[in-house]
Amino acid sequence: MSMIEFHDVEKYYGKFHALYNVNLTIEAGETVVLIGPSGSGKSTLIRTVNGLERINKGQLIVDGFDLADKKTDMNKIRKNVGMVFQHFNLYQNKTVLENIMLAPRIVLKRDEDKNKKLAMQLLDKVGLADKAESYPAQLSGGQAQRIAIARSLAMEPKCILFDEPTSALDPEMIDDVLNVMKDIARDSSMTMLVVTHEMGFAREVGDRVVFMADGHILEDDTKEKFFDGQPSNERARQFLSKIIKH
Repeated sequence: MSMIEFHDVEKYYGKFHALYNVNLTIEAGETVVLIGPSGSGKSTLIRTVNGLERINKGQLIVDGFDLADKKTDMNKIRKNVGMVFQHFNLYQNKTVLENIMLAPRIVLKRDEDKNKKLAMQLLDKVGLADKAESYPAQLSGGQAQRIAIARSLAMEPKCILFDEPTSALDPEMIDDVLNVMKDIARDSSMTMLVVTHEMGFAREVGDRVVFMADGHILEDDTKEKFFDGQPSNERARQFLSKIIKH
């Protein structure tokens, strides 16, 4: 069953053409890694999936809902599609535990005891149960990002979008965040769409690698074919050769 379907999707910012004729299908339970040079349209593409950016042409189906239809209730989409951003977006005036419990309390009307129990289980899952009563300002960047992941998981979504979740972190903090993401990919039926520059993660965890440049999808392969074989697209081969050299 498909979780996300792009059909001939176009996106403009004024006269700037950000996405060109995007066709992409992501099956339920897949982990798809989106890579490419900066400015290639990766973040724009991922932000269309939960309506943070609206498409201009084509059709985008998410969990059976047509996002091009103005009648579609985006709140229903966002219940089932979580998102983890580059810069955490935690509420600074609330504790870690409250950050995780807030959306399920308001949106899902989850019982408070159940809500707290699940939040603590998720904190344990990301290795930060001891930070429940801390505030975001007391956390490192890597800890804050793991809390942001726990917050997304608290909604029990069908799909999580990750928009370069490690790009704002110091190098020594990256592995802790990637390890949490690897655990999610291995231990659940979660659909994951991940924008990243972390090629080791893409090679280890991705079911498929999608390469973008200049608003176009130029390559859509298994990780084995992309990394160990040879991408068919010259632009993708150039990108990969530079990544491997560095």
